Amino acid sequence: MTADPLLSVQNLTIDYIGAEADFRAVDDVSFDIAPGEVFGLAGESGCGKSTIAYAINRLHKPPALIRRGRILFEGQDVLDLDDRALREFRWSKVAMVFQSAMNSLNPVLRVEAQFHDLLKRHRGYSKEQSRERAAEMLRLVDIPPERLRDYPHQFSGGMRQRIVIAICMALDPKLVVMDEPTTALDVVVQREILQRIDELRRSRGFSVLFITHDLGLMVQFCDRIGIMLRGNLVEQGTSEQIYHRPQHEYTKQLWASFPSLHGHPVRLERASG
Repeated sequence: MTADPLLSVQNLTIDYIGAEADFRAVDDVSFDIAPGEVFGLAGESGCGKSTIAYAINRLHKPPALIRRGRILFEGQDVLDLDDRALREFRWSKVAMVFQSAMNSLNPVLRVEAQFHDLLKRHRGYSKEQSRERAAEMLRLVDIPPERLRDYPHQFSGGMRQRIVIAICMALDPKLVVMDEPTTALDVVVQREILQRIDELRRSRGFSVLFITHDLGLMVQFCDRIGIMLRGNLVEQGTSEQIYHRPQHEYTKQLWASFPSLHGHPVRLERASG
C-alpha cells in the first residue's frame, strides 16, 4: 500500500471470558485500510468478522475482552481514547451499518427525528438545520426528501437500508464499517445498494470495511479482501488474487462451495487450518 493507512489493525486478539474457560474469538489479526479503499472481511458465521468491527468502534462489553493489539486510526490508537474522545470518534470519524440495519431504525420515530438525534448530539444542529441535512442525505440515496415525515414501516426493506446508510453519511465519516449490509435483501436490491455505496464512496472519499460471508458478492465490490477462519486472518490479497489465485485451502474451498452452473454436485470439506 502506497499511502499511509487510514486504519491499521495490529495483532488484535480478543477473548470472550467464560466461567470455566475463555474463548478466543480473534487471534493476532492485522490488516490496513487505505484512504478511499474498500477492504472486505469474508468468512463463515462465527469466524470473528463482526467481533473485529465492534472492536474498531469500541463497542464490546463484558465478557468480551481485548487481550492485546492496537487499532490505529490516522495514527491514534482507538483503544487509548477516553469517553469524551470516543463519543467524538464514533459516527464523526467511523460510522457503522450494523447487521439487519434495515430493522435498526426506531419504529416509533419519524425518519427526520432519527437524523436530528444524531445531528443535534454531534453537531448541535437545530431541527431546521437537521431537516436540511437529512434532505440532502436522502437525495444521495435516491429517496425523495418529502418522505422525511414518514415512519420506517412505510418504507421497503431496501429503502430502509438506504436510510440507514444516509444516516451514517450525515457526519461525513472517513470510514464506514458495513456488517452484512445486504443480508435479507434480494439480489437485485443488493446490487442497487452496493452500486450506490460505491458511487458515494467515489464522490465523498470515505473508506469502507465490508463484512460478509458472501465471497462472490465481495469480489465485485472490494479492492482487497481478507479471509477469516476460526478467529484467524488466513489470507489477504486483491479481489483479483482472491478470485483467480487463492492461496489458502479454506479460500479454495469457499469458492468450491458455490453451486456449479453445469449441475455437478460440489462438496465442501472442512478446512484443517
